[in-house]
Amino acid sequence: MKDYLISMFIDDELGLDDKIEFVKTVHRDGDYTGETIELLEQEKLLRGTMVDRLPEIILPGKAKSSFPAWFFGIKPAFSLAAAMALVVIMLFFRSAPEVMAPQGHEHRFVIFRPDAGRAEIVGSFTNWKPLPMQRVGAGGYWSLTLSLPSGEHRYSFMLDKGERIVDPTVASREQDDFGGENSIIRI
Repeated sequence: MKDYLISMFIDDELGLDDKIEFVKTVHRDGDYTGETIELLEQEKLLRGTMVDRLPEIILPGKAKSSFPAWFFGIKPAFSLAAAMALVVIMLFFRSAPEVMAPQGHEHRFVIFRPDAGRAEIVGSFTNWKPLPMQRVGAGGYWSLTLSLPSGEHRYSFMLDKGERIVDPTVASREQDDFGGENSIIRI
């Protein structure tokens, strides 16, 4: 459990209260302090590790790798940068969920469900296609900010295993055609 909390601290996944408690624990417990420093040193090494050359690939029954010879002369840092650029280009051109309102008023949706492993929002502004929400720290909150046009919008949250719930902070609700409920907001 200690390793998990230290990892969450290193990756900045703790909320402010959790960080305060973590620092107090590190200050009080010498063993915990030592483990934390060891893992931070290990993380420092992992982030600083660079390979300066690629090994020659020779497969059994083949003369050499099928990669062009010029590929092995490329510096690893350049190869990594090229790979990252390719990933960015692929993400840019992939099809995103259709959101009816690319312009409008920023609205932040938030739900507190510490027991959830996944949270999504579906609504009239997403053409009822689920959009993933982001976990906010380790406090159990999930959020997503969207740009919505003026008007009335219906939505609900989807959690693990398809559990669908209304927004507990919004009083205006309606029954849907499938036996569930939707929250209604006006922008």
